[in-house]
Amino acid sequence: MAGTVVLASALIAFLAATAVTRFRFRFRTTLLIMFLVAQMVPVEALAIPLFFLMRDLGQLNTLGSLILPHLAFSLPFAIWMLRGFVRAVPEALEEQAQIDGASRTRFLWQILFPLVFPGLVATSVFSFISTWNDFLFAKSFLISDTSQSTLPMALLVFFKPDENDWGGIMAGSTVMTVPVLVFFVLVQRRLVSGLGGAVKD
Repeated sequence: MAGTVVLASALIAFLAATAVTRFRFRFRTTLLIMFLVAQMVPVEALAIPLFFLMRDLGQLNTLGSLILPHLAFSLPFAIWMLRGFVRAVPEALEEQAQIDGASRTRFLWQILFPLVFPGLVATSVFSFISTWNDFLFAKSFLISDTSQSTLPMALLVFFKPDENDWGGIMAGSTVMTVPVLVFFVLVQRRLVSGLGGAVKD
């Protein structure tokens, strides 16, 4: 689930950030402000409305009920952050590529994408951690099918009415952090350069 959210948010955010940075269209500024305002809404305030929405869509007890909300919450931050990376690429570079015969699609994927890849890594870390540590949505949307629950929700089996299994809780929490550590190790170089670019912008 976390991998799906990371890949989907990175792809959509890259295309959207390129669109709002390179093109001029009506309500462009309004759209950017909406991305920023969306970050101010607490997740807890939307849990109940999202529950009814997922119920009406028939997505309860499915991974879709977890993927769609996390994708929606990670996209505004990713788009807003990637704007800086796309804007840092000189427009003269695109003009030169067009003179050399490169189409806009080729420029997008073969030139622009590698240049903003560190920014994609930085935003992907945010998407991965928020999705991996999800408890609220998994508890709200996965009512009967706990086989698809997230690891934080799975830790509930160690909480018992008479006495909590603290050893199991600590062991499960430690295991839960292993994929996050592996992910950080794999992307640490790109992450440092990506955060550096974000601060510079």
